[in-house]
Amino acid sequence: MKKEISLGDQASPRKADKYIWGIYLLLLVISVVELYSASSREVTASNVFAPLIRHGRMLLLGLGITIGLSRVRFKWLVPSTPVFVAFAVAIGVYVLFKGQIINGARRSMSLVGIQLQSAELLKLAVVLFIAFVMSRTQERHGVKNSGITISALFVLICGGLLFSQGLTNTLLLMGISFAMMLIAGVQMKKFCLVLACYGVVAFAGMQYKESHGEVETAAETEAIMTTGKDLSGNEATHGRDGTWRARIERWRNDTVPKYEQPIDAKNRQEMYSYMAQANGGWHGVLPGNSRETARLPLAFSDYIFAIIVEDWGFIGAMGLLVLYLALLGRAGAIAARCTRVFPALLVMGMAVMIVLQALFHMAIVTGVFPVSGQPLPLISKGGSSIICTSIAFGIMLSVSRYAVQTTQKREIDAEIEQLPEEMTAANPGRLG
Repeated sequence: MKKEISLGDQASPRKADKYIWGIYLLLLVISVVELYSASSREVTASNVFAPLIRHGRMLLLGLGITIGLSRVRFKWLVPSTPVFVAFAVAIGVYVLFKGQIINGARRSMSLVGIQLQSAELLKLAVVLFIAFVMSRTQERHGVKNSGITISALFVLICGGLLFSQGLTNTLLLMGISFAMMLIAGVQMKKFCLVLACYGVVAFAGMQYKESHGEVETAAETEAIMTTGKDLSGNEATHGRDGTWRARIERWRNDTVPKYEQPIDAKNRQEMYSYMAQANGGWHGVLPGNSRETARLPLAFSDYIFAIIVEDWGFIGAMGLLVLYLALLGRAGAIAARCTRVFPALLVMGMAVMIVLQALFHMAIVTGVFPVSGQPLPLISKGGSSIICTSIAFGIMLSVSRYAVQTTQKREIDAEIEQLPEEMTAANPGRLG
């Protein structure tokens, strides 16, 4: 019979991590400033503050979610994870076949007046699922084969649901799972096997994309970007293969300097983005003085980093990059002190999800990666992205507040008593 110990027997819970709180609040401030700076294409004469007000409401909702989750013990994620994962997969399946078309691909659906992006929900679901499964399948020298297989298959299923939207989200899911497998202590031989399987699937997907669909003309690209329909007026549900192929080809064969390339419908986003970054220089022109925000499509979402560079220059852009990396470093410090693997996987998985997405966004905007839609976490306009990022911050703060991070046997026993027996595996990456 188990000894009755409750977390109430420990010392009172710590305060949520002040560094993670500080990063979150700084990102909120940056989001408000830069969204207003980048929204000139949405401003109307009747209400110049309308875009900012809409965005502010979402940020306030996200803040409420973060505060609420930071005060909920992470143990409640054990029973709620299967429910959320099932919900996210159901949304992904529905969007794949019946979702609303945005920029030529099915990406979202409306539920009780809220626009849900399947990509954002599935990213969060992958982190929760892997933390859940790998915590239950720990063994003395790593993770059981069943846990690795189930986790990898789930990532591939989620990647398949997002494949029609582009390859970026699928690669992002794979990157998140790699990081979490390393944190969980997956043996290197098994890790390399998963890497090889992902590589085969990714290569097959790229070949499929390249062999299906004709490359769109500039006029067709312009029509899809502005209306979501092709030149005949039909919904462009199959045109993304051509768009994707054209973008990859341009990225691979881009040998002409940018300043010598003519601007057309296919490269308009990229070229205005590069102009904005060049105009920013070292110190930027400061918010409200952007020259390109009125011309750059999706400046408030997929290309907001270009406006940040223009506003604050290279120095400001590097400061934002350091802010995201600081989040990853702080999450790593918390994970290294957790005595159980479940909270360690949660805090690191959420941080990796946010930071990898930010790095993908920055790489796309600066031309390191081919063009693809990826919001900048907590800064880009978008309801689902803000909500899911806020949930991730709330979970990290909950772990920092309630997970045992000491060597006190009484506290460790209390935490073990609160978790289901199969979720009490020790953290293989614990330091000290």
